[in-house]
Amino acid sequence: MARYRLTVEYDGGPFRGFQAQADLPTVQSALERAFQAFCGEEVRVHGAGRTDSGVHAAGQVIHVDLVKDWRPAVVMSAVNAHLASLPIAILDAALAPADFHARFSAQGRRYLYRVLNRPAPPALDRGRVWHVKAPLDVEAMDSAARQLVGRHDFTTFRDAACQAASPVKTLDEASVGREGEEVRLVFAARSFLHRQVRSMVGSLVEVGRGRWSAKDLAAALEAKDRDACGPVSPAHGLCLLAVDYEAAAAK
Repeated sequence: MARYRLTVEYDGGPFRGFQAQADLPTVQSALERAFQAFCGEEVRVHGAGRTDSGVHAAGQVIHVDLVKDWRPAVVMSAVNAHLASLPIAILDAALAPADFHARFSAQGRRYLYRVLNRPAPPALDRGRVWHVKAPLDVEAMDSAARQLVGRHDFTTFRDAACQAASPVKTLDEASVGREGEEVRLVFAARSFLHRQVRSMVGSLVEVGRGRWSAKDLAAALEAKDRDACGPVSPAHGLCLLAVDYEAAAAK
């Protein structure tokens, strides 16, 4: 039995999230079918993050156990061949220690949220950015975002259906910058609550529009009340950029 660690890229638009659900198209189910088509084994794919419906990934990490000890390059090439009709691709593959776990071995996760800030709607990036017509004050957004960094009770930015044991998380990075017509929000933490990033983005855009001040955002965080959250941003602007592991997590 060999354990493989693989980095996966996907467009979340056609899928109802990463996690397998009965009779619904998901990334996990598509990967498991591709592995079975490749090697004939019914495998369980384990992901580093359970991205929501419509959320994309540039650096999702999965692990899978296969009975036969295949070369990683063969696994990547063969599984990609069986994924050719879907917007999913394995970017790299490596053997991993038997105790490696894509989710539980992760030391950090980084997300990018893209906002197209111009009057005209997206054509080339439709389904991958949130279109906000009104001008956004990026400096005000970035200043407000810094208040979210650190260890806090993020109940305000936690979805009502979140199953995490505690609303307390440590946010390592929250930054907002502009690249031309695009406003980019980056968040990094060991782990996140359900829809935490999209909830924080929606509230920060309220700051950018001038509807909220930095003090309003701080008050919303301090309220520890979901009703204090601003509008939740749409899923299609969010992308899981990368998952970090200790160097020993791969052979």
